Amino acid sequence: MRFIKYRGGYKYQLAEDFFCETYFIGKRIETTFIVLTTDGSLIIRNGYAWDGPSGPTIDTPNFMRGSLVHDVLYQLMRNGHLEQSKRKLADKAMKQICLEDGMSRLRAQWVYLGVRLGGESAASRSSVKKVFTAPKPPKP
Repeated sequence: MRFIKYRGGYKYQLAEDFFCETYFIGKRIETTFIVLTTDGSLIIRNGYAWDGPSGPTIDTPNFMRGSLVHDVLYQLMRNGHLEQSKRKLADKAMKQICLEDGMSRLRAQWVYLGVRLGGESAASRSSVKKVFTAPKPPKP
């Protein structure tokens, strides 16, 4: 029997590569879907999946880029590519992108405070997405 391995928890998927500048300078990181260059350029590859804005919020166009970049940066922290001490910079980057995309200052501040207060576990190494197998292998 052939099996698949997959991760759950995703809602959106990029339809083309996305590029932006970040505050994360000095370290090159490259994964299947993410490239962070030493000058802070972030490239997120076509096909990258993320869960969009989290928490008690609404998925709006002025939150999509911010949630994408934020999820990528948190994923890099969860997987040990970026230090946990960089979480505040990731939260600030999300807020800045949301403001650039037309989010009101009040909502952007609310979103920022939400991730500052409740986001630590999402960036933690203990929050790595579990891999599932289907169908379930038979028990020995």
